[in-house]
Amino acid sequence: MKVFIMSYNTRFLSVMSEMAGTSRHDREMTINAKRQLSECSDPVEKLRLQCLARGSSGIKGLGRTFKIMDDDNNRSLDFKEFLKGLNDYGILMEKQEATTLFQHFDRDGSGMIDFEEFLITLRPPMSKARKEVVMQAFRKLDKTGDGVITIEDLQGVYNAKYHPKYQNGEWTEDQVFRKFLDSFDSPYDKDGKVTREEFMNYYAGVSASIDTDVYFLVMMRNAWKL
Repeated sequence: MKVFIMSYNTRFLSVMSEMAGTSRHDREMTINAKRQLSECSDPVEKLRLQCLARGSSGIKGLGRTFKIMDDDNNRSLDFKEFLKGLNDYGILMEKQEATTLFQHFDRDGSGMIDFEEFLITLRPPMSKARKEVVMQAFRKLDKTGDGVITIEDLQGVYNAKYHPKYQNGEWTEDQVFRKFLDSFDSPYDKDGKVTREEFMNYYAGVSASIDTDVYFLVMMRNAWKL
């Protein structure tokens, strides 16, 4: 039983370290994105590269910024809100360029864009196999099946008491799980909850830094024991 428990909880540490292990790919992606930015003229690709230059959570962070601005919960943004969201997130873009970008997504000419569709389009392309393995990992963590990963979900999957910082008294059990969830959260608005969209946005960023499907699938299956 002791061997099983140690193995079970080693997986939790393994997930955290393997997820952190993508930092090398993050650094490479950031360098590549910054280099490509200087040569890019397409407004959609330019915005995508500015997000990827911030690492795997760049697109997800922009999505969270827009979500905060959606006061009436209609999941849409007008041009003024769109421009403010870009500015608040630190995206450098001329007003005319932002206007062109907005008009690209305002397909019906209503003066509003659906920011979920906007983010889906902004994500780097992912193969069907990559999307499926990401959703397998999400479903494994989302024990309640409500589409949101919380500390309570993680308590049903992993035991944080084997984490070194829990053992030395530096962190509580909740802090271990919260730190884990924060990895997927926007650095500007950490709420301890990760939605399906945020999880996919995060891994779309990771995916952009990994060339082959085979490597990505192996990384995901090893990290999440799928």
